[in-house]
Amino acid sequence: MGCALLFPACHKSDPAGAGRTSGDSAASEPGSRGGERRGGGGGARGGGQVQPVEVVALQRRDLVETLSLVGSLAPNESAQIRAEIAGQVRAIYFNEGERLEQGQMLLKIDDAELRAQLDQAEARFRLAELNLQRAENLRQTQTNTLADYDRAQSEFASGKAELALLRVRLDKTEVKAPFAGMVGARDISPGDYITAATAITTLNDLSRLKIDFQVPERYLSKVQAGTKLKVLTRSEASESPAEGEVYFVNSVINRSTRSSEVKGWLNHPPPDLKAGMFANIELVLETRRGALTVPEASILVSQEGPQIITVQVENGEKVAAFVPVNLGLRTRGLVEISARGGELNEQQLVVAAGVGSLAIYPGARLEPRPQRAEFQVAN
Repeated sequence: MGCALLFPACHKSDPAGAGRTSGDSAASEPGSRGGERRGGGGGARGGGQVQPVEVVALQRRDLVETLSLVGSLAPNESAQIRAEIAGQVRAIYFNEGERLEQGQMLLKIDDAELRAQLDQAEARFRLAELNLQRAENLRQTQTNTLADYDRAQSEFASGKAELALLRVRLDKTEVKAPFAGMVGARDISPGDYITAATAITTLNDLSRLKIDFQVPERYLSKVQAGTKLKVLTRSEASESPAEGEVYFVNSVINRSTRSSEVKGWLNHPPPDLKAGMFANIELVLETRRGALTVPEASILVSQEGPQIITVQVENGEKVAAFVPVNLGLRTRGLVEISARGGELNEQQLVVAAGVGSLAIYPGARLEPRPQRAEFQVAN
């Protein structure tokens, strides 16, 4: 008669690795010899020595399938501040590292020449306005030609447009913050001549942070806007990760990496999270409530598929029964299971590991013992 060889399991919780999900199948776990015959249910009873075995009870737990990745932090908004017109810097109104409000003035460019041009344009406009009024009066008395009237209208419109243009250029001599944020180092000083190509400083909105990372294509079906994530910097000693959620999933997959770009928000980042840092990400792919679970070491793999060995009482003796199961989520040393063609009950005892090398077959007499502490899985 075929038997299952069980060896003491030195199981540890899955380490979180980049691109590896904690919900992968447990089919590759050791625990049985490939191709050994498994009997469903009881099989032959009695005979043989009583085998001491370590057991655990089936339990229902909430399982969370996560994916561990690495990403990069970025500001909510970031802008390099430049002037829109050329000129000499007359005054600077910000300090490096200062927080600015939207619309707050950063610097002033000398505007003396523009103001003189504006005064000149205003004088021309007033003259054009008077000429248009005279042309309208003469037009009513039919003492001027239509061409004279049209010319006066054109000069008035041109003068009005020139005034508007100069006022816009004058406004641009005041460089203001486009949004609220932290200003960086300044690269200019009063008296410098700057152009539109001159970088004045940078402005970063750090009210929340973005996190940019790549998700392999096999997991993209479980990632969407609103998917929860946790972030911990790679150099951080704290065990309290910042929480956020996905807001963007690129619809195009990179052909070379077979992954897609995903972005998330951290709405209330702690002070030790800085834009530009690399960070470890734990992406929550799925949450399963009240899943029936066993330790990974309890799963046996045979030609008939995964099985567990339960402890049943028959004729006053505790015997082994092989139960075929379907596997679900796997996380932190636990596997979600469901019976194939039968029922499994919470608190039912399952063989977790053997004491020494054991030969267990359907109907083998068992001596259940609590699983050793070093092999137990934390709830």
